[in-house]
Amino acid sequence: MMHLVALRHSHPPRSAEYPLGPMEYARLGRTALKVSRLCLGTMNFGPHTTEADSFKIMDRALELGINFFDTANVYGWKRGEGITEQIIGRYLAQGGGRRDKIVLATKVFGTMSDWPNHSHLSALHIRRACEESLRRLQTDHLDLYQMHHVDREAPWDEIWQAMETLVAQGKVVYVGSSNFAGWHIAQANEAARARHFLGLVSEQSLYNLIDRTIELEVIPACQAYGLGLIPWSPLKGGVLGGLKKADEGRRTGDLQQRTITKHRSKLEAFDAFCAQLGHAPADVALAWTLHNPVVTAPIVGPRTMDHLEGAVRALEIELDEGALKKLDEIFPGPGGPAPEAYAW
Repeated sequence: MMHLVALRHSHPPRSAEYPLGPMEYARLGRTALKVSRLCLGTMNFGPHTTEADSFKIMDRALELGINFFDTANVYGWKRGEGITEQIIGRYLAQGGGRRDKIVLATKVFGTMSDWPNHSHLSALHIRRACEESLRRLQTDHLDLYQMHHVDREAPWDEIWQAMETLVAQGKVVYVGSSNFAGWHIAQANEAARARHFLGLVSEQSLYNLIDRTIELEVIPACQAYGLGLIPWSPLKGGVLGGLKKADEGRRTGDLQQRTITKHRSKLEAFDAFCAQLGHAPADVALAWTLHNPVVTAPIVGPRTMDHLEGAVRALEIELDEGALKKLDEIFPGPGGPAPEAYAW
């Protein structure tokens, strides 16, 4: 059985290029690939952030040393158009070494049209979707190609055959998963092992102080198989950004407001504790995800430049055992890994 290799951080020299401190880098799971400890999420590019502002955010991310960019073929939320991928493609087309500096990740699974075989993980759709993402992103390869969801109807031999073909063609370098259960990770990587294929190297999961279910099965599976964990929504859609900002941005949405109402007492305690620490709630919430050795890079999805600049501050926060214990008291997890969490 494969085991997670300890993350190794490397630091660029301090200079004016890194005014908020040096970026940290880590190996993505068991691979030799080095990525920044923050991943730039691009889901807001198009629907909430203009193309011009998206370009500025991506340029600033590179200036800050963020080299890990994540997107998906369905982002932009106009079926089949891949609007966010198109924006990134036009950004990369400007040249200036942008593509070579970026570890570019996108995803496949979502419905791209009402026509049969234009969704999920058939070999046909995987290969077609890859070609379409390459065209929109204006690149000849994807550094990390992620399955956006498990497809329970697709045999693993079919999926891996398609991925092996893309790797052999030089169109994909690494393969990852997103929203997989722990047993899906095991099933996928055992099938890949039988084919002498590298298999999954990363898992992108919902993970934050409020949503900690993956501590039961997914995180142990990532540890066992050497997958880097890439948490999405580390701020719970902005809810963990502080109650003082509860009426700003995404927090005004129905889902966020229901979450705030449900967890208000915990959020009030969290805000008070962050004030004691002397750090913004959003920075503490990000720092909490970063303290877990399985986590490679939480995804930060800025709508504005200020959101991006703020996220980098989390790298400067060291949470000691006392702080971690207090956060566990405020936001209790499931009790650790299964089965001990519920059996003994």
